[in-house]
Amino acid sequence: MLAASCGLEKTGGAAIEKKSESIVFNTAQAVLRNVPGSFQANGSFVAEEISDITPAVGGRVEATPVDVGSFVVKGQVICQLEKRDAELRLDQASAALAQAKFMLDQAESRVGLRSGAEFNPENVPEVSASKAAYDAATASARLAAADAKRYENLIKSGDVSQSAFDRVRTQQETAESAADSARKQYEAQTNAARMSFGAVEASRAALAAAESQLAMARKNLEDTSVRAPFDGYITDRPAAVGQWRGTGDKVATIVRISTVKLQLQIPEQQASMAKNGMEVMARVVAWPDREFTGRLIAVVPSVSVNSRTFMAEARFDNPGVEIRPGMYATARVVLDETVKAVFVPSGAVFYDNTTDANHIYSVVDGIARLSVVQVGGDGQGDEVRILSGLRGGETVVTNNHADLYDGATVN
Repeated sequence: MLAASCGLEKTGGAAIEKKSESIVFNTAQAVLRNVPGSFQANGSFVAEEISDITPAVGGRVEATPVDVGSFVVKGQVICQLEKRDAELRLDQASAALAQAKFMLDQAESRVGLRSGAEFNPENVPEVSASKAAYDAATASARLAAADAKRYENLIKSGDVSQSAFDRVRTQQETAESAADSARKQYEAQTNAARMSFGAVEASRAALAAAESQLAMARKNLEDTSVRAPFDGYITDRPAAVGQWRGTGDKVATIVRISTVKLQLQIPEQQASMAKNGMEVMARVVAWPDREFTGRLIAVVPSVSVNSRTFMAEARFDNPGVEIRPGMYATARVVLDETVKAVFVPSGAVFYDNTTDANHIYSVVDGIARLSVVQVGGDGQGDEVRILSGLRGGETVVTNNHADLYDGATVN
């Protein structure tokens, strides 16, 4: 605690009048402390996600249930288009599907095919009947051939007449001809059944197409309700009831700011220092007494030839939505190494509007000395970090700055 004698002098001719008073000043020491190293960078905040929402189908706007500034959750309707045309197309697709199912049932029944079973031409009634006839004719032909063989042996021994043998041979030829005819009939019926099964496959393809058309009609109906793709805030809503909006026309803009990204412009001198995962401390004008904490998530490897800076992005949690996209920020990227830093009580620093700068009075050999200082943002408690203007160890004045001036005697 020191006192200063400040005099007010009035002169007039040879007479000099002095009036003195004693003012008490509190002082503190500017201390040096090891702190994590850092470098400064500036940038602007942007939203984590931003999306211009357009409808998947064209239509006339029927309702706009959200306004600019509204918070919406994923899946919430933000624009409703008229549904009538989509509902009619859905009814049409449903009728076409029912018809396709009926046609498939008819085609399957014609070839004896049960629903879900694999095709077997033997299950077709015509094929089954012709096969039975073919099997019977084949059996008759084999029997006739056996009789002819037996009669051929008997005629050699003279036990049957030539006429009896000729009659049996004729019966064999007739049976074989009938068997051949039955075979051809069986083959023809089998081929016809296979051709009929081709109609079944065509009906199945038609059913699949009808199911696809129905699914598309359902989706078109669902798409008349334009929904939020993620949780966020509506920042623009150009659609109005009665307007026609096509598939390329924006109906709303949504941003997600529960987390935000700070896009930093970092001088190329720090190119070797910036790495993903580093802590970033940021300040914005809207919250002068707060420091927001984030981490670097991306460092662009190239340097701009115009600005001699490179881009880096840091992500910040923003649950209270204090940070808004577009806010300008001054930031410190915290390094792994430590450096010595000067700290003083916050009361030692005062702002001068005339010079638009922060100042400190230090006491040197009983004399007040005014210094311009640059203040950092990583002080603890009631301390302020001094980035430039002090070296540490100085005695600084913490009150009554308005009663001091550079060069004043302080006891």
